Amino acid sequence: MALKPEQIDRLINGLDDDPFAALGVHPVEKGFTACVLLPEAVGVEAQTLDGKSVGMLEQVHGDGLFFGKVAVKKRQPLRYVATYGDGGSYALVDPYGFGPVLGPMDDHYLAEGSHGRLFDKLGAHVITHEGVTGTHFAVWAPNALRVSVVGDFNRWDGRRSLMRHRADAGLWEIFLPEVGPGSAYKYEIVGADGVLLPLKADPFAFAAELRPSTASIVAAPADHIWGDDRHRDHWRTADARRQPITIYEVHAGSWQRNEQGDFLSWDQLADRLIPYVAGMGFTHIEFLPISEFPYDPSWGYQTLGLYAPTARFGDPDGFARFVDGAHRAGIGILLDWVPAHFPTDEHGLAHFDGTALYEHADPRKGFHPDWNTAIYNFGRREVAQYLVNNALFWAERYHVDGLRVDAVASMLYLDYSRAPGEWIPNDHGGRENVEAVAFLQQMNKALYGAHPGIMTIAEESTSWPGVSQPVDTGGLGFGFKWNMGFMHDTLRYLQRDAVHRAHHHDDITFGLLYAFTENFVLALSHDEVVHGKASMLHKMAGDDWQKFATLRAYYAFMWGYPGKKLLFMGQEFAQRSEWSEDRALDWDLLDHGPHLGVQRLVGDLNHLYRSRPALHARDCEAEGFEWVLVDGAADSVFAWQRRAPGVRPIVIISHFTPVLRHGYRMRLPSGGLWREILNSDAADYGGSGAGNMGQVEADEEGWANITIPPFATLMLELDY
Repeated sequence: MALKPEQIDRLINGLDDDPFAALGVHPVEKGFTACVLLPEAVGVEAQTLDGKSVGMLEQVHGDGLFFGKVAVKKRQPLRYVATYGDGGSYALVDPYGFGPVLGPMDDHYLAEGSHGRLFDKLGAHVITHEGVTGTHFAVWAPNALRVSVVGDFNRWDGRRSLMRHRADAGLWEIFLPEVGPGSAYKYEIVGADGVLLPLKADPFAFAAELRPSTASIVAAPADHIWGDDRHRDHWRTADARRQPITIYEVHAGSWQRNEQGDFLSWDQLADRLIPYVAGMGFTHIEFLPISEFPYDPSWGYQTLGLYAPTARFGDPDGFARFVDGAHRAGIGILLDWVPAHFPTDEHGLAHFDGTALYEHADPRKGFHPDWNTAIYNFGRREVAQYLVNNALFWAERYHVDGLRVDAVASMLYLDYSRAPGEWIPNDHGGRENVEAVAFLQQMNKALYGAHPGIMTIAEESTSWPGVSQPVDTGGLGFGFKWNMGFMHDTLRYLQRDAVHRAHHHDDITFGLLYAFTENFVLALSHDEVVHGKASMLHKMAGDDWQKFATLRAYYAFMWGYPGKKLLFMGQEFAQRSEWSEDRALDWDLLDHGPHLGVQRLVGDLNHLYRSRPALHARDCEAEGFEWVLVDGAADSVFAWQRRAPGVRPIVIISHFTPVLRHGYRMRLPSGGLWREILNSDAADYGGSGAGNMGQVEADEEGWANITIPPFATLMLELDY
């Protein structure tokens, strides 16, 4: 067999979409020929894998294409030893001597939209294939004319590692012998129009270079030995709605920094953050996105490497160790997850194979005006699988306990942030993105079905019905939803001067009209303390003393209010300045009594919330709440009880004026002794110390005279 001129031309120019037809070992008459492309080589010897010489190949093109007969008895991989004009030599095992790794069922399930193990198939996997260790690369690029892997191992030359085309599914794959962990790589793609695209990072990369570099990295096979069975077994059998869940939201790059002002590694974070969170009594850490992303000020919300923990904090196994350590300490790990959009950096997903592949081609559906990003094409089966598999990946590979899904509202509405004429109605003429709805339902069904104990939380800022209701009843299938209304209404109330609050009583009471329509998380997140919104402390009206007192009263109010809790880092000690991703929190503030007092209060609230089922077991059910005093507008006093079957009820009394109210007449749910189990005005928290000497006595009808401190919240537990 001789190479045809057009074959030679395609190989030399890196345009052959079927390189396995020419390169490697092929039968001819009663023997075999071998062909290899090694640019700059002047001679090539073919050897068996055990080093036996089987022939010298002839240079058939001056750019390094070699061809000739080889003395082998069957088709097999060969080792080529190339010599160069400077006398140097280089040896490599021929990748074109190996069969495919992917099978027809992979093609079928991908095309069908039902592949649940794509992260085992696509991307770069170190494997032993046909007796040889190397890395298998696979990527989806259905409209490409050809795809090559380029990297350190082939001088970033796209002619050297042309991939096998699996045309039925649009997949490209190649097994590269002797390429191992740590190798940097990208894909070189020629689009359908014949244009060479910018080098693309791997959409399924499991590790990546540290920014500003953008190459993917071949990750070592996951080998962490997990010791978190006890933690995972607990959540597998628990009803999360009836568990205490109090979340510490963290930006891993700015919680603390090292002495040089650089990021902490995952191991360093584990040594500091896990004990801190455990000591404060939080049940979960929620990280702002940690998937690889190019731009620090995006906080990770413009991610390009959904499958790769960012290199900012070390290698992927370091993140596994962090999660395992947190689980062993009884702390769950939640990740912010961003399936709504992606940035258009040229090395990323945008026009990945020269066409709008992951995104919609029409900018009215495929471009996000708020963030200048591309929107995933949720209606494309392969794209939906890419995202669903990513959710499954984090739960399986890294044992994360849940995903908080960012910007769900932007996914649900076709007219989100768009003027008339800038969006395309659905097939029914409406504004609902039915493709996104179907994707979210598919994701939740797959994740909850495969990983009992997982939780998904929607950041959804509208009144879309059934966000946290099961898919089979028409809901989106999330476990929980952020209660944005609670945050907006209560902060609006507290930003007003105390004298005006009596006229805005319903800012507080209105939320209870819908508090049980969803499974809510009360979230005071990072979004509330940036971009000129002021820190949580400085949102409070009044002078410095009033700010601290009001903030303490607000936190205790929130911990007594139905719903799970979330607090962004720094808020637990009343950080004065707005948060910046560019520096550590102001931990030196804890040298000052008022800040230390707020931190003590939050720790006590967490421990109280976790130890009292009345405060958490019916967070999502109306039976767990009843107003005690709803019409105290003139005094800005609110009172309600929290309850659960078989446990002592707790009454919460919140007061938001500077008046010390002695002998305040109130009817409690029953007579008897009510112990004061929390007072946000306690001296230990930096308050005035006014209170009820630890208890309140109610008569047979429940009437009691209560001392209510200024700007304070009390919790009273019935003592049977």
